[in-house]
Amino acid sequence: MNGLPFVKLLQTTLRHCASAMVMLGAISLAAQAQTPEWAPTKPVRIIVPIVGSTNDVLARLLAPKLSEVLGQPVLVENKPGAGGNLGADMVAKAAPDGHTLLIGYNGPMAINVSLFDKMPYDPVKDLAPITLAVKSPQYLVAHPGSGLQSVQDLVNQARANPTKFSYGSVAVGSASHLTMEMLKMAAGVQITHVPYKGAGPAVTDLIAGNIQVAFFVPGNVQQFAKDGRLRLLGVSGTKRFKSTPQVPTLIEAGFKDFEATSWIGLLTTGGTPKPIIERYHRELVKILQSPEIRQKLEDMEFEVLASNPDQFAAWIATEIPRWGKVIKATGAKAD
Repeated sequence: MNGLPFVKLLQTTLRHCASAMVMLGAISLAAQAQTPEWAPTKPVRIIVPIVGSTNDVLARLLAPKLSEVLGQPVLVENKPGAGGNLGADMVAKAAPDGHTLLIGYNGPMAINVSLFDKMPYDPVKDLAPITLAVKSPQYLVAHPGSGLQSVQDLVNQARANPTKFSYGSVAVGSASHLTMEMLKMAAGVQITHVPYKGAGPAVTDLIAGNIQVAFFVPGNVQQFAKDGRLRLLGVSGTKRFKSTPQVPTLIEAGFKDFEATSWIGLLTTGGTPKPIIERYHRELVKILQSPEIRQKLEDMEFEVLASNPDQFAAWIATEIPRWGKVIKATGAKAD
């Protein structure tokens, strides 16, 4: 039997199959190219789980820019309570359809896991990272009437009179709360904690002299320091701020390896489809890196990061045990 005709037939069939596969691939790619990217079908909510803070400022900078590119209203809603847990839980339990976003920060995303005996949500499983937007060290700030001129003044006077000073924080479990607890532990002093629901009321009480000291990110206190209503004693980062080169770091003040960073990112509900997260990440990175928004954030002494979702997830995974060690060592608990 002559096998040549069969071989030719097989070769022809294979060529036809290959051609068909190429055509199908081209059709598939064309179909994908024509598939419109995800867009919201109703107003988007950005939940800020705190009041009157740089978290709120960031949300209100981003909202109108997001609205422009998404074609829907983007509304900022403040939902404070339980150290940020109330607002974060709202987003964790929202429909995973991309219409609810969270402004997440140290407290509800990393600190509260160790600070609270029970959590209504799992920050790793129930919330989906989009981007770690910004981070910044904090100022140690004092009321001018306290007589404090330096970090060492605070330490010396607090040691001499353990009931003399109280400090405010923007919320239980916030960086401003735990950073002061770190300092108390490092210095061996007692300073009474007074938690607030946001930076606004905490800064107001500090200016009024109802509390004497606090840790705040620059955007909350710089203007008040410039006009003499507050006094900057130290910085919780590894280097001095360019805008206030006269203010030393806590490390320079004698507290070796003292570093505490405040950060803000955006997340959505866990289980949200990847195309939705990718769209938000793409748009938010563009906005954060735009000259206008970047300049405003840098003027507030924020470092713009605009990370991707995987990088943000890795950061949260690192922050949980980092702050957990501080909480365990200080014995801090939610009030």
